[in-house]
Formats: sequence, C-alpha cells, structure tokens
Amino acid sequence: MKNELTSFPSGKAAIFNGTGIPFKFIEKDVPQLKDGEILVKNLYTTLCGSDIHTYCGHRIEPAQVVLGHEIVGEILSLDQTSTVKDFRGEPVKIGDRITWSIFAVPAGIEAPRPDMPQKSDHLYKYGHTLASENNIFSGGLADYCVLQPNTAFIKISSSIPVKVAATISCAHSTVMGALRIAEQIENKRVIVFGAGLLGLSCVAMCKEAGAQWIGLVDNDQARLYWGSKFGSDEVYSSINEDHAGDLPWPEADIVFDMTGNPGAMKIGIDSLALGGCAVWIGAVFPAKPVQVDAQKIVRKLLQIRGLHNYNYDDFVNATRFIEDNHSKYPFEDLIEKEYPLNDIEAAFKYASESKPVRVGIKIS
Repeated sequence: MKNELTSFPSGKAAIFNGTGIPFKFIEKDVPQLKDGEILVKNLYTTLCGSDIHTYCGHRIEPAQVVLGHEIVGEILSLDQTSTVKDFRGEPVKIGDRITWSIFAVPAGIEAPRPDMPQKSDHLYKYGHTLASENNIFSGGLADYCVLQPNTAFIKISSSIPVKVAATISCAHSTVMGALRIAEQIENKRVIVFGAGLLGLSCVAMCKEAGAQWIGLVDNDQARLYWGSKFGSDEVYSSINEDHAGDLPWPEADIVFDMTGNPGAMKIGIDSLALGGCAVWIGAVFPAKPVQVDAQKIVRKLLQIRGLHNYNYDDFVNATRFIEDNHSKYPFEDLIEKEYPLNDIEAAFKYASESKPVRVGIKIS
C-alpha cells in the first residue's frame, strides 16, 4: 500500500473505562496503515443514546473503549496506487468528507442473511471496539479514526452541516431500516413513540414517504415541541401502561417504538388497528419484559418486528434522505449543545442529566 504520508501524525483519544471513572486522554501516533485501511481526520461526533446508556452503566462495553459512532470526517490518507471508491461507486481523494457505517464485516465472513450484514460474526464496530495498544483510533471521541477494510463509507457534500452529517451513520440509518421492515408507509396511519432524534427522524421520513397521518408521543414537552416541525399531525403526552378505556390517539396501522420502554411498547401494541405492525428499535439495553396480550396479537392479526442497527441499503438511503432534506427539516437545531473533545466529561454529564435531543462534540 502506498500513501502520501511519510510519517503519521499523533493525536489524542478519550478512553472510557467504566461508569463513574473519569475519561482518560491518551496521546499516540497513528499507526502505519495496513492494506485497505483509510485514515480519517474526525471533524464531528454526536453522542448517541447508546453512548449515554454506556456512560450511565445501562449497557456494558469493553473496559477500554473510544466511544462515539455517529461521526463525520475528512480523508487524510488512503491507498494511492489505485482508484478508491466509496460505497456508492464515487471516486474519493484526500480531503473528501465522508461518513461511514457503524460496522465493518471482516474479509471472508459471510452474513447470516444478505439483508443482515450487521449481524455477521466477528464484526468490527466503531465506538464499541476494545481500544488496544495498536488500535486506539477506533471511535468518534478521538482526533482520528482508522477505517478498517470492508467499511461502507460514503462521500458527502460539505454543504451538509457537520452536525447533521455525523448523525447519518447511526440515527438516520437505523430509522431508515425501521421504515424498510415496516414496508408500506404511504397512506398509512403512523404513531411514533419517542421524540428524540430517532423519533423525529422517523416522523420526517414517514412524512416524505406519504403517510396519511402521523402522531408523536413522548413525556417531554420540550421534545414534543419539535413534532410539527418534522411533520407530525398531532403530538401527545405519554400515558400509563395500565391505561383503561380509550386511548387519546386514533388507532394506527404502524407503530414505531424508539424508547425501549416496556410500558411504551405495550401501549404501542394496544394502539394498533386490525392487521397493524409494531416496529421496535429502541430496546437496546436490559429492561423488564413487555407484557403482551397474546390473544390480542392473534385476534387482531398483529405483527411485531425488531431491528438492531441497519444494513447497507439503509445506510445509502438514509444518506440520500439527508442530502435531499437537510434544509427542509431543522435537523441541525437538534444538536442542542456543543463541546470540544477536551470537555467530554462535561458533555456526557449534560447529556445524561439534561436529556437534550443530541449533544455534539467538535473535534479540533
């Protein structure tokens, strides 16, 4: 492999070692790239909900990890001996802005199903991988990221704000996957539970897909404020899972749950019309079981479908959605507060306590 760098730069990375333990900053030289690897200068990282769950101890990651997987950056070094193309087939060069999938499937590993590459064995996951001595630049909370071979990356225009571009590789791609497994959206009645970035993205995507009516449910009035700006027809405050009688919203053909809250998922099933479908993507951390009325599922011909992460088509389609709609919907405003990498401790504290839609980390 030949690249234009005769020596590789040094950079810092914020290491997470567990709940309640301060982040540790490590300064290291970027290692010499191996065949198929690409060196990216991280520009911006947003703190995903799963990052917050890890920080708070609700889910467990390796004892030494560079968190952050919603990332956008610029190519700093790549193989110069041949034309390198992104996942859409567009040639890329030094200085191009890219975002990349949360996972890379190692060479020789076959996906369990063609539409489920994210469930392949031995996945490399950015922001989730053990930060070893020779592989410290593996997530968004660092100056650089070394892209592994077989990483799906996409060149994106610098006209898309970095705050928005960063969120393509997790939030928007996951939501696009949720719409895929929900199948037909056009002319359907939709309810979205959870008005965070996932929920608001889902509302906007359903709007663009031609949904007949969209309701948004959350217990946070500040988040519900955004509903109409992203295309919801009505917003509703959450209700207790032991509700009695009529629901405050009409029955829906499709219910999306972005909360991972068992009570909300139960209410979502209660909200389905005959033949309806519940799509769950928020349950990515341990919680109590969902109390499902099996007779209701059978007699109303209901379906429950789950999705974790996303596939390549979802990633491509989410990128296209943001390219087409980043100016139409106020996605950039959902990054409610921004911190430099050096203030990562304060950023996580604010994100976990104040619960903004997203916190951004600007990489200097």
